[in-house]
Amino acid sequence: MVPKKVFLTKGVGKDKERLTSFEKALRDAGIAQFNLVSISSIFPPGCKLIPKKEGLKLLKPGQIVYVVMSRNSTNEPHRLITASVGMTIPKDPNQYGYLSEHEGFGETEEKAGDYAEDLAATMLATILGLEFDPMSSYDEKKEIWKMSGRIVKTTNITQSAIGDKNGLWTTVVAAAVFIL
Repeated sequence: MVPKKVFLTKGVGKDKERLTSFEKALRDAGIAQFNLVSISSIFPPGCKLIPKKEGLKLLKPGQIVYVVMSRNSTNEPHRLITASVGMTIPKDPNQYGYLSEHEGFGETEEKAGDYAEDLAATMLATILGLEFDPMSSYDEKKEIWKMSGRIVKTTNITQSAIGDKNGLWTTVVAAAVFIL
């Protein structure tokens, strides 16, 4: 049971009920009609990143679908929330990569996305034996990893939202959705 394809998606939902706001975020992300199973964060060897539209065509309502998901909620008016999934794909298709989840408060979408991407890339770099200063900035580490030629792609999917001004629950989700 090794996934062959994966796509990234994100969404936001608001409602007076926390659970319903989560459901609405899943609908916005296009994945509410599936039975989602959260898994840990390994990008399978040989797995291909595909567009969301293509991936959704390969799934059926009610299907059990494995995801690496980040979610965050607030009912605090005007509070900035983020949910992000970072992804790092190694150049060697026989090597596994990493995904990471990150939830934040008060972070911009860019900052949360970079952080999640950095987490995933750092995990892959450590198993590949790439040397770097863990205290250096993500941009500095990214340059070292790209120059190594052993990490082919890093990316993220991030959703941010500002808590509803009237105190409705606001939920954000970001997910990597696997297709077997």
